[in-house]
Amino acid sequence: MMPILYNREEFLMVCFIKKHAKKITSLVLIGALAVSTVFYGFSDKTKTVEAKTDKTTNVTTVGNTKAPKYVFFFIGDGMSFPQVQITSDYLGAVRQNSTSEILSGNKYLNFMQFDTVGSAVTYDSSSFCPDSASTATSLSTGHKTYSGVINMDETKSVSYETIAEKLKKQLGYKVGIISSVNINHATPAAYYAHQASRNNYYEIGTEMVNSGFEYFAGGEIKQPTGAKNDQKSIYDLAKTAGYKVVTTQQEAKALNSKSGKAIVIGETIADGGALSYDIDRKSDEWSLAEYVRTGINVLDNKKGFFMMVEGGKIDWACHANDAGSTIKDTAALADAVDVALSFYNKHKEETLIIVTGDHETGGLSIGYAGTDYDTFLTNLANQKISYAKFDSDYVANYKKNNTAFESVLQDIKKNFGLLTSSDVDAAKYPKLVLTNYEYNKLYQAYQKTLGKSKVTLDKQEEYVLYGTYEPLTVTITHILNNKSGINFSTYAHTGLPVPVFAKGSGSNVFEGYYDNTSVYTKLASLLNIK
Repeated sequence: MMPILYNREEFLMVCFIKKHAKKITSLVLIGALAVSTVFYGFSDKTKTVEAKTDKTTNVTTVGNTKAPKYVFFFIGDGMSFPQVQITSDYLGAVRQNSTSEILSGNKYLNFMQFDTVGSAVTYDSSSFCPDSASTATSLSTGHKTYSGVINMDETKSVSYETIAEKLKKQLGYKVGIISSVNINHATPAAYYAHQASRNNYYEIGTEMVNSGFEYFAGGEIKQPTGAKNDQKSIYDLAKTAGYKVVTTQQEAKALNSKSGKAIVIGETIADGGALSYDIDRKSDEWSLAEYVRTGINVLDNKKGFFMMVEGGKIDWACHANDAGSTIKDTAALADAVDVALSFYNKHKEETLIIVTGDHETGGLSIGYAGTDYDTFLTNLANQKISYAKFDSDYVANYKKNNTAFESVLQDIKKNFGLLTSSDVDAAKYPKLVLTNYEYNKLYQAYQKTLGKSKVTLDKQEEYVLYGTYEPLTVTITHILNNKSGINFSTYAHTGLPVPVFAKGSGSNVFEGYYDNTSVYTKLASLLNIK
């Protein structure tokens, strides 16, 4: 028998920072729920267990509020404090009066001004730098597990029931799952699937269909006919299960609460079968906000609903060290939150909105050694497309046509604003002029991408420089990032805590510093589900 561990010091910190005795009492009761020990047995057969809560504690009346009937749960994948702050700072920088020498400051995102702000620790059973499967499991079930595992214990024999499943079964809530990436990717899967590996895409897809959840929307289903392309299509299984499979915006716009269950696949599909990066999105192409708006139309009912919305491409952009795309997708998540806020304004006593991250990606920092204390964030306004679109629309042709470096430099100027000292616009844009050091790095990366390089790099050096990305493209974004005064330290995840922003009914229970499993525990207790 193995107990789930809880960090008592973090709980005590929450209590200490409270100003009023009544609030302290409430938090002690909430903490008592979080430290409730869960035991599970090991067997050859898979078992399903539930996180235990203290039935004697009624936190549905904390702060003289009632349990929320409508819950919006936004997850910025890879989004921690740096991603939120850099987006806020960038928006402040681009609105700055260019003639003023006095910095006017950042522009707050909508969720930065929520009633309650907390912080959640993200480690999992494998690492202090966890992945999306395990962290989403913690958020959706209140349990730690290994990286790569979805809603199962470390033995991969015990399955955990998710908060979405419980709300549907116990309270009759309708459920919606939305993501800017594949809808059977790790984070959305953590609200309906139970798999030993996040890479079991087909099995996850079948669980999605069998969940009976009323609304799914986002990118394509990954491996819809199985890893070997020999299984019945998930889309066909969905239709058999009574889902409308919608692939156009016009069809999606017509959906409402009487339409029945629906799976909405983005009309425009980009890299990896996901929706477009917001920086690449055309004016008539749906943003994440539109999928949330449609979701409300489908899910709206008197019993209540739970909607999980993932800004998944924040993570993808951070993996690639693409700060410009990171900022735009973080802002797009805030736009989606705006839709929830509009709903909240009509149902203030019944609605709860939570905005958080699962982990931080990229080791993003505001500050770079090469610019000392200075930042030049407006440089990023010169980036017109994501790293992925530059790869597909430009780099692919460079390889095919063996394009000369001089021509490549013109494309870099057009899409990222970077230019050489001999360029006719060099005097006009001095902060974007390549130094000799930067020019040489860029040329080396160009040679590497086109297979022309005569320099053999050590594997470690090559990974530090380029990760697993196109050398030319990632070098462009690195240079632009650094010239802007920001930097990434890794292509992977980090161990930073994530913010938890909450607004609406019962939001005050999310204040403090706690483990990410407590996000589930607090929400489950607030909703009085077992």
